[in-house]
Amino acid sequence: MLTDSPRRYAIYSILASIMTLALKFGAWEMTDSVGLLSDATESVVNLTAGVLALTALTISMRPADSDHTYGHGKAEYFSSGIEGVLIILAACAIAYAATRRFFHPQVLGNLAPGLLLAIISSAINFATAKVMLKAAKRFDSITLEADAKHLLTDVWTSAGLVAGLSIILVMPEWKILDPIIAIIMAINIVFTGAGLLKRSVGGLMDDSLPPEELEIIANSIRSYTGKDSTFHGLRTRKSGSRRFIDFHLLIPGKTSVMASHDLCGLIEELIKSKLDRAKITIHVEPIECESSYDGKQIGGICEACIERKK
Repeated sequence: MLTDSPRRYAIYSILASIMTLALKFGAWEMTDSVGLLSDATESVVNLTAGVLALTALTISMRPADSDHTYGHGKAEYFSSGIEGVLIILAACAIAYAATRRFFHPQVLGNLAPGLLLAIISSAINFATAKVMLKAAKRFDSITLEADAKHLLTDVWTSAGLVAGLSIILVMPEWKILDPIIAIIMAINIVFTGAGLLKRSVGGLMDDSLPPEELEIIANSIRSYTGKDSTFHGLRTRKSGSRRFIDFHLLIPGKTSVMASHDLCGLIEELIKSKLDRAKITIHVEPIECESSYDGKQIGGICEACIERKK
């Protein structure tokens, strides 16, 4: 069912990309503007990215299985990473075409209707991107966020393109602006692609959760542990929209198994109420035991406890 699914918004992106692709290539065909060609080329990347996003979201939403016990969430990072590479390749193609036109500028024709098509396509992308950004926040999806930000980048570069070509429309002798605008757009697109690659690599390399989320976790633990308990060994990572959190909880050794279980349950529920889709693992240790702090164990048995029993 796509009624309330992130895949639904990936389909919106694909449909929007198909429409803008037709409009932008039509604008380029009318005007022979290398700037509009660069804009149309980025729409090809938008369409490819939309298809990748839909594929990644379909895979990432699969439940955990025996071969993927942590789920399939990292599929989203592959999608955004590939999108980043495609964006950079598109920017290189734009820069190449713009450089050739820079040395051989041409008079542009039919600019007014071409610019109108570019404005309409930008409006479609803007509306789609805003809807997708809201969905990305709701579903905590890096794939939707990457796709939406890519569409917004397309909107702003198109706006700059339209502004520059409007000058040529009024003063045709400034035709050199066409390749200059295209090169500026290519540089901007490279930064967008590099940003997506950085985030994707961070996710695949299991970067920790951001500082503000780590603070939420620490405060949630402290709210229940009190002065007699503490924690250490906090480890976090994110896989798609799922957060994985584990730490060692140190409590008085006389605490019963049931009381320890109930305490862990309270901490887990509080963290989950503040961080969506969190999977939490808590290892309980006696606060009096030295190995609880330095990790010195023999076959999972505390050295200090062994010494006390001798």
